[in-house]
Order: sequence, then C-alpha cells, then structure tokens
Amino acid sequence: MIPPKPIPRPDRVSLWRYLRLFRQDILSAQPARLYRAWMAEFKTPFFRSFMVNEPALLDLVLKTRPDDFPKSDRIGEGLRPLLGDSVFLTNGETWKRQRRIIDPAFEGGRLRDTFPAMWAAAEAACDRMGRGEVEVEEQMSHAAADVIFRTLFSIPIEHEVAAQVFTQFRDYQRTQPILNLAAFLPLPRFLPRGHRRKTRETAKAIRGLITRLTAERMADIEAGTAPDDLATKIMTTADPMTGQTFSTGEMVDQVAIFFLAGHETSASALAWTLYLMALFPEWQDRVAEEAQALENPDFSVMSKLKLSRDVFREALRLYPPVPMMVREAACPERFRNRAVPKGAQIVLSPWHLHRHERLWDNPDGFDPARWQTENGKKCQREAYMPFSTGPRVCTGAGFAMVEGPLLLSMLLKRYRFERIEGKDPVPVAFLTVRAKDGIHLRVTPRQEA
Repeated sequence: MIPPKPIPRPDRVSLWRYLRLFRQDILSAQPARLYRAWMAEFKTPFFRSFMVNEPALLDLVLKTRPDDFPKSDRIGEGLRPLLGDSVFLTNGETWKRQRRIIDPAFEGGRLRDTFPAMWAAAEAACDRMGRGEVEVEEQMSHAAADVIFRTLFSIPIEHEVAAQVFTQFRDYQRTQPILNLAAFLPLPRFLPRGHRRKTRETAKAIRGLITRLTAERMADIEAGTAPDDLATKIMTTADPMTGQTFSTGEMVDQVAIFFLAGHETSASALAWTLYLMALFPEWQDRVAEEAQALENPDFSVMSKLKLSRDVFREALRLYPPVPMMVREAACPERFRNRAVPKGAQIVLSPWHLHRHERLWDNPDGFDPARWQTENGKKCQREAYMPFSTGPRVCTGAGFAMVEGPLLLSMLLKRYRFERIEGKDPVPVAFLTVRAKDGIHLRVTPRQEA
C-alpha cells in the first residue's frame, strides 16, 4: 500500500505558480522531474538557485567543503524575528563557537540522563490522548513541547510559562511560512523584511517568555540551586577556546531554536508516523507487540525498540519535518559541468532526495524493512538527511531518535490508531511539513479494541 498523493505531480511549474502552491500543498508545487533529476536550475528575476540531489554533490556541499557553502540568509529572513542569532542561522566563527558550547549537552551520556524526563512526558501524552476521532497533530505538538520543557528546564507543560510558550508557538507556526517575501526579493537592509504583524507580535511574546525562564535559571545557577538539566548544562559550559559562556541574551536565541527544532520537528514526525501506522495496521500491531518490553524508565530499554526505530526512520524519510535546506555558494563553482555563480542558492531537499526514483527502491512506498536491505543501507549513508549531515548535522539528532521511537511505542502499546475515510491529510510547508487541516485518526484503547 502506498500513501495517497493529494494531487498528481505536475511536469512543469512556473515561478509564480510555484510560489503560490508551495504554501498550499508542498507536493503539488514540485515538478515530477525533480524526483529523478541529479540537479535542477531554478531562475528568478533576482538570483539563481540549484537543487542538488546527486549524492556526490551533497557530500561536497555538506561534508567536504561546508565552509564554502554557508547557510543562506534567505531562509533566515523569515525566522530571525523568533530565532535571532541562534545556532540554526549563524555561520563561520560565530556558529563554531556556539556549537562548541552546545554540543556537550547532547552527548550520549546526557541522553541517558534525560531519559526519565522523556518517559514522564510520554506517559503524560498517553494519559492525555483522547478517544474516538482525535486530531493527533495537536496532541503530538503538546507531547513534544512537554519533552522539551521537562528535559531543558525540568518543568512540565502544565507549568504557567511553559504553557504560554506552547500556546504562542502554536500560533506562530500557523502564521509563518518556510519562506517569506524577503527570501525572493533583494530588499535593502533598511526596508521591512515582509514579516506579518501577527508573526512579529507572536515572536516577541515567545522570546519574552523564554527570557523570563532563562533569567530565572541564571539566578538559580548563581545561587547553586539549579537542577542538572540541559539548560543548566548549556548555560554553565564555557567555550574551550575562549573560556566564555553564553550571556542571557545569547541563551534566549538558543532556547528558541531548541524549542523549534525539538518541538516543531518532533511533533511533525510523530504525527505523520501515527498516520502511517493507521494506514499500515500490520506494522502498527508489530510495534505494539514490541512495546510490551516497556516496563521501567531505564535507558537500556531503547535497545529493544528496533522495529519502532525503523518505523520512525521510515516516517522521517517519507515526511521529513524540514523539507528543504538552503546554502549559498561563497565563490564561483562548477556542478555537473554547469557554472554556479557566487551567491547562487544551493537547495538541498530531503523531500525530493528521500523519494528520489534513481536512488531508492520503491521510493513512495512505506517499507520499514528497507533499512535492513542493501539498498536501504546504501541510501541511509548517501541519500537520507532528515537532520542534515556533516558538521552542521542537527545537534539533537540523537535526542530525536530516542524521543520518537519511545513516544511511538508507548502510544501504540496503549492505543490503536485507525484511518478515517475521507480525511487523509495533505502535507503543507509551514515551518515544518504539517497537514493542511490536521491529521484526524480514530483512537481506541487497546484493551477495548
């Protein structure tokens, strides 16, 4: 069974139709040829961009010469009101300094330390899950936000400030497209960046709440009463090269991206995984059976969730939360015998790469068993990047690959999820790949089913 495609892929799409459709339905905006092309050039009146799907080019841009292909400011234009100068948007020495401070908090040993908080959030998510028809995207947003607050600040989602951040962020992601007008026009720095008024107001409110949490934690650290969680670890880690720690303002930027990356992307991935489980009940039952091993909140249990991990990995392939990444050529290049001018935008698209017809066996099909095949293992190395790859790989990739399978297993252990006829979700490109009208599934407790 193949997940339904909302609209057949067009063969050709004009620039203006592309811009209009991209916000409405990410699939219908993508020409069919991009799913089999190694490279494609996309021209606008103001700049040139090149989508690259060839593994050798991806390796060059992301691994071999990443400093020659920094993050593009065109993506940052839309996200800066919320993220400021976070590690997601910076380049060069600023980015390297930020990663030297952040990375130690997400090392393997720290994942083990945060596991009890993840388990508690997963149990709370199971307790909140409704019955009958449920919009699971909203439920997974709540669950993923709870994980972030418990692991980052040792507070549950019910905490007053945490609840306000969650509510404001939900409003923000519904008003912020992945690209805004400034991404396509050469606007001088003194002109407004095209952000919607509601987007600016919500971003300001979120940053105000995060500032409050961060300032309180800084005071606790100085008083010696701070809990040993991710926020404390990051705020007390000094850059080994300069000896400096993050200021409160810098920490606000980083917490904003932790919330975006750790909440928004996890919520997207989990919601689409549950939809796929409803489409493929035989896989759902196998994961639920495996989940019987979940008894105590001990990190060692993760070694038993092999099926859950493969299912979650396959959902990330078909519905990568971040559908595209954009780099910029810092100097003239030549890709596949074609001139790539300095300043050209290099589009790296997990959405296309993960469904590429010349790379994957059965690219549009849901097949968690592919990860044990020769083709699946090869593609995982060369054509799979839900968390990017190379030096700029997402710091929280390991975190996500514990959180996702754990929450999925605990939910399927307690509930059965079924497709509702006529309510198949349509993917759209907001901050992440979300469903146009939510993901509605029928939920039944397993003991009743």
